Amino acid sequence: MPAFDPRQDYVLEDNRALLRPLLAGDAQLLGHFAEQEPELWRYALSRVQHTADLERYIADALAGRAAGHAYPFAVYDKHAQAWAGSTRLYDLQPQHQSTQLGYTWYGRDFQGTRLNKHCKYLLLSFAFGQMGLERVEFRADARNERSIRAMKALGCTVEGILRSNCAAPSGRRDSIVLSILRGEWEAELQERLRAQLDLIS
Repeated sequence: MPAFDPRQDYVLEDNRALLRPLLAGDAQLLGHFAEQEPELWRYALSRVQHTADLERYIADALAGRAAGHAYPFAVYDKHAQAWAGSTRLYDLQPQHQSTQLGYTWYGRDFQGTRLNKHCKYLLLSFAFGQMGLERVEFRADARNERSIRAMKALGCTVEGILRSNCAAPSGRRDSIVLSILRGEWEAELQERLRAQLDLIS
């Protein structure tokens, strides 16, 4: 596998998106999303209503990075010239060459744009390239139709539903599981997504 060190700072970017490591101080950059856009957190696994909640959310993400099993990013939209949200690689399992991609959220002004696809392209390229992984898994609340549509549009394969598999602020939830494998990415999905984003060199 190529070298990947969660202690190293990786910056991923293209002509639309910039992803850089999440920092504790980002709660101040992103806190207005917690205070003013409660709908962002409808399907979140932790309750986020105030900037202090976001501070704890970020602290948990950074603890995952320190432990070596997560790598969270802050997302900047170059077109809007504004910080848009956050996303994360987590459940890193080098021995199985796999990870999950999730904890993704963007403010309402960035939804329905192509920002998410740019971010996913960068993250998948990083996972299968720099990290040398064989599998990237996605999970979502089985009721979260918007997120499920977005994952299917990337070319993810639906694997099934995990029933009542985790706790959420509103009770237990069912999670849908999807994935992309290295062979699928290299054979078709990478170039298809590049073409959609006008990234063909």
